[in-house]
Amino acid sequence: MSEALLILTNLPGLAEAETIARHLVERKLAACVNILPAVQSVYRWEGVVEQASEVTLLIKTSSSRYAELEAAIKALHPYALPEIIAIPIAAGLLAYLNWITAETQKDVNV
Repeated sequence: MSEALLILTNLPGLAEAETIARHLVERKLAACVNILPAVQSVYRWEGVVEQASEVTLLIKTSSSRYAELEAAIKALHPYALPEIIAIPIAAGLLAYLNWITAETQKDVNV
């Protein structure tokens, strides 16, 4: 059984977040994506401390789809260096974790 993962990424706006979320779910790279608007990020980029309003995606997927999911985010993401962090889901409602696995199964006919 594939391990469930929670992937985090931030985007500059809601339109980009919705585009990526829909792309990932439609292609079964993610079972579910939560879009959290209005996150304030403070970070250092190219030696300068920056602050930006961003939109966070909480992406639920299986470890077997991670490589494809990462590639899809990188291809669609507007940042030169997108944040893509995978966190293993150590525990959770078994039925929900099984749903993540089922929803991210690669189609045999693809």
